[in-house]
Amino acid sequence: MLVIRASLISTLVAATFAFSIALPAFADEHDPVVASVNDYKILKSHLLEVQQLMPQQYQSAPLDQIYPALVNIIIDTKLAAADARARKLHEEADFRARMTRVEDQLLQRVVLQMEMGRAISDDELQAQYKMMVTGLSEKEEVHARHILLKTEDEAKAVIKELDKGADFADLAKTKSTGPSGPNGGDLGFFGKGQMVPEFGKAAFEMDKGKYSSEPVKTQFGFHVIKVEAKRKAKAPEFDTVVEQLRGEISQQRGAKYVDGLREKAKVVRFTLEGEPLDDKKAK
Repeated sequence: MLVIRASLISTLVAATFAFSIALPAFADEHDPVVASVNDYKILKSHLLEVQQLMPQQYQSAPLDQIYPALVNIIIDTKLAAADARARKLHEEADFRARMTRVEDQLLQRVVLQMEMGRAISDDELQAQYKMMVTGLSEKEEVHARHILLKTEDEAKAVIKELDKGADFADLAKTKSTGPSGPNGGDLGFFGKGQMVPEFGKAAFEMDKGKYSSEPVKTQFGFHVIKVEAKRKAKAPEFDTVVEQLRGEISQQRGAKYVDGLREKAKVVRFTLEGEPLDDKKAK
């Protein structure tokens, strides 16, 4: 328990500089008091808030297993903070400077959440969807299989077997070292840029039904590729990407908000030695 507690304390100290903990003002039947320290009541919701600041293994842990450590963290924090105030540490210049930085970070987070979290209209979603699918029907996709070998000689030997009539999928199952081997080397459909450059270039230059006459070398080894089919990219249904569209719009709002602030501000940059940077280098 001591090891866990020490680990959680160090994590919490670091995390509180990046996150705010919203603590309810009073308890009710849905938010019971789980402990108290002096006159301060610790609520169940406090534990849940603190748990979200922990590493992933603690966030996913059942609350009833981890709550004693969380209670101890809050107790220790309240006691140490009270002692620090009694020593008037909160009045020192270094502390006030740190608090200003923390306040700036939290205010930035709050205002960005406000700007990015505004309601998104159906018209905005449809416009974003239109941007997503525009030109998509002009893009080509390839359905390919491949056999991945460690050496060029092994790849050439596979090509010779294919020339003699061997089945590509069967060879992939028995000879390919890639994860798609058990599935006959099937990679499904993919677009340009989705595969490593050498592989993608070779696949898109091949005709349907053909396999590579020479091994294709990539960082993973030597490939023998067969193109099963080609098609124009199909636009996804609106309902399947609506959450993605919301996320894109929110991100765009955040970027636009920050860009707007920069345009109105006078920003001067300097080198690490304190020398002024010209406008081109500063951007």
